[in-house]
Amino acid sequence: QVQLVESGGGLVQAGGSLRLSCTASGSSFLLMGWYRQTPGKQRELVAAVPRGGAPNYGDSVQGRANITKDPQSNTVDLQLNELKPEDTAIYYCKATTWYSRDFWGQGTQVTVSS
Repeated sequence: QVQLVESGGGLVQAGGSLRLSCTASGSSFLLMGWYRQTPGKQRELVAAVPRGGAPNYGDSVQGRANITKDPQSNTVDLQLNELKPEDTAIYYCKATTWYSRDFWGQGTQVTVSS
């Protein structure tokens, strides 16, 4: 079965950086990425990378984020720089299988202190 293992997150000071990693297994994947959600708001794209394609970034992290994918291990790493308090959220890894089903990780809390 499909499994997603997330790592990273935690408490970071404003202006700092964080790195989140997600490894997926159990299928081949058309797309992998990171999304985030705060209470009362919809889950939003942070960054995602399709297989064989260029990454997409959410508007709120443009210029501050970099996502890379290792095709050998189905691992995506997200580097987010110049962190702001508004980056505080639960970050979720998503992987879309070859049959177009989405799977989500359990989420990891990121808190940016001002």
